[in-house]
Amino acid sequence: MENTKLENRYRIWTWILSIAIPVAVAVLFRVRIPNVEPLDFLPPIYAGINAATAILLILAVIRIKKGDRFFHEIFMKICIVLSLLFLVMYVAYHMTSDPTPYGGEGTLKYVYYAILVSHIILSITVVPFVLVTYVRASLGKFPQHKKIAKITFPIWLYVAVTGVIVYIMISPYYA
Repeated sequence: MENTKLENRYRIWTWILSIAIPVAVAVLFRVRIPNVEPLDFLPPIYAGINAATAILLILAVIRIKKGDRFFHEIFMKICIVLSLLFLVMYVAYHMTSDPTPYGGEGTLKYVYYAILVSHIILSITVVPFVLVTYVRASLGKFPQHKKIAKITFPIWLYVAVTGVIVYIMISPYYA
């Protein structure tokens, strides 16, 4: 019975965070802190965080396939912390800097926007997947964890990798 109460509590927090995080990012994205120097040094750092997250996600899958639950869990927890750091830096950058328009033309422009839009949509979508996947592992519900992890992993990996690609494509146009 106690496990059911804990599950319900986690379910409520998963819903709250899955809604609150994208809403907070959207709201804060429109806020500009006046008289503050733009944090122009952050984009390469948070692109690096995305790259590190992608590498650690792959390493985590490799470790669990080899039966190494200990390092799998460590890598996954680091990925969650890195994702939170990314989020804080991303919001801080956009609260101090004007948006950078993409300056490319032709086919590359359409490729950039297709990657960017899919990245944004899936970065919102992955939040509840990550939370549910983590909770199921925390509760020891490993068959259910494994089932949803097969969906969470490719989405999270795509978001991490396309975050780096978007940075590389937009970086020549930073002021």
